[in-house]
Amino acid sequence: MMYAYMELPDETLITHSQIIEEDGIKKVQVHFERPTEEGFDSARAELPSYKWLFNKGYSEKEISFFTDLLHNNAHLFYNSALLHLCCL
Repeated sequence: MMYAYMELPDETLITHSQIIEEDGIKKVQVHFERPTEEGFDSARAELPSYKWLFNKGYSEKEISFFTDLLHNNAHLFYNSALLHLCCL
C-alpha cells in the first residue's frame, strides 16, 4: 500500500510505502507520479539506498531535484511509514 506524502505545484503526487524489511534492512519506496495528456509520468526510488527503480517520463533535472528531496526528507518518509505501521 502507498501513502500520500505531498503534491508539488506541477501536480506530481509523492507517495511512499510502508516499511519493507529485506535482508535485515528497513526500506521505504517513494513513488512520484504526475498526469500527462498521454497518461502519467512516474518514477520510483528506494530508501536508504536512494536507488531509482524506474523512471518513465521525468527528465534528468527533475530526477536530480527528486533525489535532493529524498535526501532532505528521508527521515520524514521513515517516520510516516512507521506511523502507518503502528496504526494497522
